[in-house]
Amino acid sequence: MRTNHPGPKRRRWPVVLVTAVAAISTSGLVLLLATSGPGVGHFRSPEARQAYEDAYAEALDHLPEPTETHDVETSFGTVRAYVWVAEEQADAAPVVLLPGRSAAAPMWADNLPHYLEHRTVYAFDTIGDTGMSEQTVPMRDLGDSAQWVDEAMEGLNIERAHLVGHSQGGGLAAVVAVRHPDRLASLTLIEPILTLGTLPLSVVLASIPVSLPFLPEAWREAGLNKIGGVEDAEVDPDDPLARMINLGAESYVSSGLPSPSPLTDAELKDLPMPVYVAIASDSSLAGGESAAEKARLIPDAQVKIWPDTTHSLPMQVARPLDAELEKFWSAHP
Repeated sequence: MRTNHPGPKRRRWPVVLVTAVAAISTSGLVLLLATSGPGVGHFRSPEARQAYEDAYAEALDHLPEPTETHDVETSFGTVRAYVWVAEEQADAAPVVLLPGRSAAAPMWADNLPHYLEHRTVYAFDTIGDTGMSEQTVPMRDLGDSAQWVDEAMEGLNIERAHLVGHSQGGGLAAVVAVRHPDRLASLTLIEPILTLGTLPLSVVLASIPVSLPFLPEAWREAGLNKIGGVEDAEVDPDDPLARMINLGAESYVSSGLPSPSPLTDAELKDLPMPVYVAIASDSSLAGGESAAEKARLIPDAQVKIWPDTTHSLPMQVARPLDAELEKFWSAHP
């Protein structure tokens, strides 16, 4: 279990990568260059898989030690699920976490200790993306993605939970809420990509030098930092989470992973559960103020634009965000 939190510089490179991978993987350019899907996610080679698994294990060591680890069978493959049981809070509805693109369960290292003070937590690795989940059947659309989440919750005997998704995981969580609303005590969307709006044009343009491998490395690094909203001198590539994300983004083929799509006004207005929406003030990939305005169509919505944050909001303001979420969850048991 992590005992000392690194300083800001140690967290800046993961912040850049979480934002950049989300932008690049959902940009029109990448969709154009990707092979036609649907397919089954896989590593490019056994060696690439081993390097990633080593980096994943190191990043996972920065989380509290899980109480249980499960591999849950679903219609589309096996879901890796970690459980942290809060025995003294057995009556509180648990939290289920869905990560952003290429981030997997280790992305929640800064948030988990706060959540565990109040309730049991489950963290899923996404089927069709990097992590320890294994895809065996192609997914045609987001409805299939929502189905594996529902089946994983059923397999773990989770009758009702507070579902939390960041970035692409936010888009997935939103579709779970539309397709399987009875599963949710509440829904939390943190910078949900392509769910409440489209990617800013500036982000799409900045993703071009990052996406094309034949362009100079200096252009790629500058593009990453522009998307992430940091200066070149702020980054640190040696962070374990950064190394895991980078290896996964480079070595895992996930072109068949369904991308989020905007919810319709009718779908937003029909959401029956309480919803918390967190939007970044700077370099938002969710859509910024326009996304926040769209989210206010939800009947029972608490919407906040967090100042001085980027798309990697849950890392940047972990303690105040977690405190606000616990207050929200406690109000909706």
